[in-house]
Amino acid sequence: MIKTHQALLDLLNRHAARALDAHEAAMVADALRFVAAEPDCLLRTCAAGHFTGSAWIVDATRTRTLLTHHLKLEKWLQLGGHADGDGDLLAVALREGTEESGLVKLRAVGADIFDLDRHWIPARKNDAAHWHYDLRFMIEADPAEPLVRAEHESKELAWVALADVAGLNSEESMARMVRKTSARAVAR
Repeated sequence: MIKTHQALLDLLNRHAARALDAHEAAMVADALRFVAAEPDCLLRTCAAGHFTGSAWIVDATRTRTLLTHHLKLEKWLQLGGHADGDGDLLAVALREGTEESGLVKLRAVGADIFDLDRHWIPARKNDAAHWHYDLRFMIEADPAEPLVRAEHESKELAWVALADVAGLNSEESMARMVRKTSARAVAR
């Protein structure tokens, strides 16, 4: 097994050892099996699916998150993108966070996965339908820093109160990140 795959397995195993809800635990188990079965799992050319890294960008008070209105998927989401061979998914999340928002003072809250989601990406033009194994990392940023939207990826960027996220995207994967963020804010 190549070194990047072992690092990814280590990261996934650390996340699997945490107290996760049953749905996320099942997705982590699927991700572990996928890494073992697919040597190209970090490349978007892997037809069955591939890994992505997302930045769940929050303010210092953990009461707001930065969301993008995704151009192709037509929904409000956290920022992120394809690993494209990079086994350091935290670096992917930080890079994508900067590229998609213009923020340059991003700070990882920790090196471990904050949340993991496996979701189906429908077929589009030249891309067959496939799975995204999305590793999400909590990233802190200052809402006063100017935003620069990546026009080829996003219709809009907005800092959103956690309480308002469900009004923009009510999917369970978003609700789970809101719950985790709120729990961490209370614990601080």
